[in-house]
Amino acid sequence: MMKTLFEKIIAREIPATIAYEDDLVLAFRDNKPQAPTHVLIIPKKPIPRIAEAAPEDHKILGHLLLKAAEVAKSLGVSQSGFRLVFNNGPAAGEAVPHLHCHIIGGRQLGWPPG
Repeated sequence: MMKTLFEKIIAREIPATIAYEDDLVLAFRDNKPQAPTHVLIIPKKPIPRIAEAAPEDHKILGHLLLKAAEVAKSLGVSQSGFRLVFNNGPAAGEAVPHLHCHIIGGRQLGWPPG
């Protein structure tokens, strides 16, 4: 099976600007940012998308959300506000089939999104 782009980033086969890393997750700057702050946080375990997460993934998913808040704070967008976005499937804008959360901030974000 071929590695996804994100698995190659985790393996350091493709360079990325790392914002945070621990044993379970990796956060890095998006290469096509949609806002002044746009970071992706991904589980190191390859989970294709949120709809395919298993009950035993709850620890990783909870950890990912808590670390997303910490990363947002470290990037200086916690006070002004930030958005967490998960895309599930191609029709939702998913480009890489590896669960990832966009941390977006640094500007006024419109509603509804998309």
